[in-house]
Amino acid sequence: MNILVCIKRIPDIAGQVTLDGAETGIDESGLGHTMSSHEECAVELAIQTAAATGGKVTVLTLGPAEAVEQLRAAAAVGANDGILIETADPDAFGPEDIAQVIADVVRDRAEQGQEFDLVLLGNDAADTGDFQVPIRLAYELEYPVLTSIQTLSPTDGSAASGGIEARGIGPAGAELFSVDLPAVIAVQEGGVDPRYPSITGRMKAKKAPIAEYDAPDPGAGNPRMRLELPPEKTSAVTILGEGPDAAPALVDVLEEIGVLR
Repeated sequence: MNILVCIKRIPDIAGQVTLDGAETGIDESGLGHTMSSHEECAVELAIQTAAATGGKVTVLTLGPAEAVEQLRAAAAVGANDGILIETADPDAFGPEDIAQVIADVVRDRAEQGQEFDLVLLGNDAADTGDFQVPIRLAYELEYPVLTSIQTLSPTDGSAASGGIEARGIGPAGAELFSVDLPAVIAVQEGGVDPRYPSITGRMKAKKAPIAEYDAPDPGAGNPRMRLELPPEKTSAVTILGEGPDAAPALVDVLEEIGVLR
């Protein structure tokens, strides 16, 4: 089973976040970059599934030339090769644009003899919060789609005509699906623990083949007007009093929060 995993280069915002001069994006000059936890789990599921069926894992990203870093990070844990759709301005691409670009690449690879039985993505974008690309991609490819999936189990060996069982968490609890291939599946973190790269894996990743495509013009679209940082949270301490004089105020507070009745 050959699997394509779509990942996204996002800023690592564990530290202080600031906006750029135009206030339309995050100032990434002092930040590292990574992929989302959903996508890390998607890569792990792809590696496990490909190993069980004798297939290969390809990772794809749309982004600047530096996004090769994320492709090689996936290769370091077991992906076989990567695809970079290069653009200097990935923020100009909306969910519909991204789905169209990925679908075009999937069709192009199929014409070259590299067909994907399964396409995995993160359940949503960690930086923009979009939940659209997996569904839009499935529509473009005319594939069935599942979302919020946490584990996968092949049901018919490595044959593309087979299927796969997928488990996830829905509004009412755990859900089990069986879907025919090819299919698009959006992965939610929590079902597997992504592996850490070994030294050998890091060395092999440097030689992993990366196919490159030029991203098309996304068109005018709906440009982002402005971003705003949330207001800083403040905290305050109220001194109820000192010594015995604070007792009545303390009783009032305990009654207010339901400790005393």
